[in-house]
Amino acid sequence: MEILPLLPPILLAALIASASPGPATLAIAATSMSRGAGAGLRLAAGVLTGSLIWSSAAAAGLAALMLRHGWAVEVIRYAGAAYLFWLAFKSLRAAWRGGLSEGVAPARHAFRRGLLLHLTNPKAIFFFGALYAVILSPGQSPAALGLIVGAVGLQSAVVFLGYALLFSRPGPMRLYRRGARGINALAGMAFAGLGLRLLTSRLA
Repeated sequence: MEILPLLPPILLAALIASASPGPATLAIAATSMSRGAGAGLRLAAGVLTGSLIWSSAAAAGLAALMLRHGWAVEVIRYAGAAYLFWLAFKSLRAAWRGGLSEGVAPARHAFRRGLLLHLTNPKAIFFFGALYAVILSPGQSPAALGLIVGAVGLQSAVVFLGYALLFSRPGPMRLYRRGARGINALAGMAFAGLGLRLLTSRLA
């Protein structure tokens, strides 16, 4: 299949995007350290689901359609910034109160938080849209596009679920319990900074 030689550069670009620090990895780490592996894995599964949705949409051409209608991206942009500011508020309030887990998702809400976190990230649209537009030539077969979406999704699953398992180990969990106030404060400032960056940066 002619798509196979393109897999390595696609997977490398996707690996850098998924493994680098950002709202998703920060939320997975904080939830896993405070709530344990179960909640961390649920949140990671939500992030992964959001990633698969954007990847599939880009492969189907929906990302290009949205980019032609800038208002749709702007709606997602502001919704994403608002959600990041809400996470910042929750984390900073937990730090102020000295709480151990108010700033992160309860286990029963973890999947939904992860999903919303990634669905309201307009940069995911641009990443997957650019990835498929730049690397893949027009007219790729559905089977080839399905292979790319599946391979990127599998790699993302290893990264996101791996982060959840890594940060839910006893060492990171003990670290969180000892420094919950400081960790929540740092997480809150990071979420706020990411929200501000999303509002002020050019997406296109």
